[in-house]
Amino acid sequence: MYVQIRDLTFRYKNSDEDILKNLNLDIMQGEVISVLGQSGSGKSTLLRMIAGLEKPSKGTIIIDNKIMVDRDTFLFPEERGVGMVFQDYALFPHLNVEKNIRYGLHSFSKKEQSKRLQEVLELVNLTEFAKRYPHELSGGQQQRVALARALAPKPSVLLLDEPFSNLDADLKGRIRIELGRIIRQSGITSIFVTHDQEDSRAIADRVVFLESQNHKSPLIKSL
Repeated sequence: MYVQIRDLTFRYKNSDEDILKNLNLDIMQGEVISVLGQSGSGKSTLLRMIAGLEKPSKGTIIIDNKIMVDRDTFLFPEERGVGMVFQDYALFPHLNVEKNIRYGLHSFSKKEQSKRLQEVLELVNLTEFAKRYPHELSGGQQQRVALARALAPKPSVLLLDEPFSNLDADLKGRIRIELGRIIRQSGITSIFVTHDQEDSRAIADRVVFLESQNHKSPLIKSL
């Protein structure tokens, strides 16, 4: 199994309740998983633990046979090879599209950077927008820049936090289809969180339902 999560538990400081408790999940390579649940169910916290932005109270995360975290190990985000698209996209406003994408390619040679930049620009259909700045782009275009930046270093896993929350309702349907195409074409194992069942149905191979504060293992359901 490509991603293995075992007994993952998390509690925020000054809290008496575990927001996640004993979560177990296996994900195959290339699979697209949606984590569905209401606010406070631990969806985004799960992504942050996989990315290394939060440390679980206990549990194990293994990606491609490499331990990310367990009782004795904790790899920092830059050591995990995981890409993340944040809810607000987190683009650098002072950098154009090209430079935003190049930001994650510092370990590549200049020749490799240029090649990979063109590959991801073509993948997200933004080749003609390479010199534009974030404020000159629509919400959907900004999302695709954030996605391109996350995909550029060829991560082992792609994480997306509420990828449609900042889009107008009229754009959602078209953007869902486009995002699904990009993820499938990239072939990267992907996990995205949402509170919208339509988002899950449109993109995911499988849905993980998280319930708030019930202290049970999450219900895992295949689409």
